[in-house]
Amino acid sequence: MTKAPGQIRQAYFHLRADGAFVGNDPARGPWSADHCHAGPVSGLIVRAAETEIGPDKMLTRLTVDLLRPLPLAGLRVAAETTRHTKTLATTRVTVHDLDDSLCATATTMHLVRRDLGAVPNVAMPAPRLEDAVTGPFPIGETRHDLPGFATHSEVLYPKGGNQGVGPKTVWMRTPALLEDEPQSPIQALCPLADCGNGISWNAPTTEMGFMNTDLTMQIHREPVSDWLASNSVCHWQRSGIGMSQSVLYDTEGPVGTALQTLVLFPPG
Repeated sequence: MTKAPGQIRQAYFHLRADGAFVGNDPARGPWSADHCHAGPVSGLIVRAAETEIGPDKMLTRLTVDLLRPLPLAGLRVAAETTRHTKTLATTRVTVHDLDDSLCATATTMHLVRRDLGAVPNVAMPAPRLEDAVTGPFPIGETRHDLPGFATHSEVLYPKGGNQGVGPKTVWMRTPALLEDEPQSPIQALCPLADCGNGISWNAPTTEMGFMNTDLTMQIHREPVSDWLASNSVCHWQRSGIGMSQSVLYDTEGPVGTALQTLVLFPPG
């Protein structure tokens, strides 16, 4: 297997003294030089929700509504518990910019952890990381020329796999969420989960824009590897509405799914 060189070092965000999260270059999205990719911000949302609920329950569902662009200049993330029982817990999370404008809302579900021993489980096998080869980031074009999410992500493809239009599988290894802070497995999964529309597309961004307005993740197992994979397919309609759906993997098998609703728009 040929891997991209080097472990990625710069984190997506740094934490300001007043509690605001300020985006570093890796957090910059493809559509604007001044705004974040939603994947790292989803990681901040998961961080807030997991901190609110605690480690006894695992985050199993995340739904993020993206209401306006997410400034690199600074974001504030707050979580509150909306239900907490022996079996489950739920939260509501808000993301505001430094002017206190609401940029995103989210809800999460967390289920209690149990040890049932061996249980029957017939699942799709994971794509083989050992056979993967390096390739370009799935979207080659951006609306700016600054370093961003794509240039700070390591990418691998199944040997002989599709690297053009249509459904495809991509392995990705991404930066840490914050400097000097371990991230949880589901926090680490968020950047890839929000890439479904960028992994599978029906035309390049020079011909059609395809921005997502939300992200829903359903997680049934916490990933155990730093390389994670997404098998993605997109659906575009003449109404200007689309959808991306992905199965998410670690090196041991599937861990969950991701869905995005897409707004399609012509370039310019």
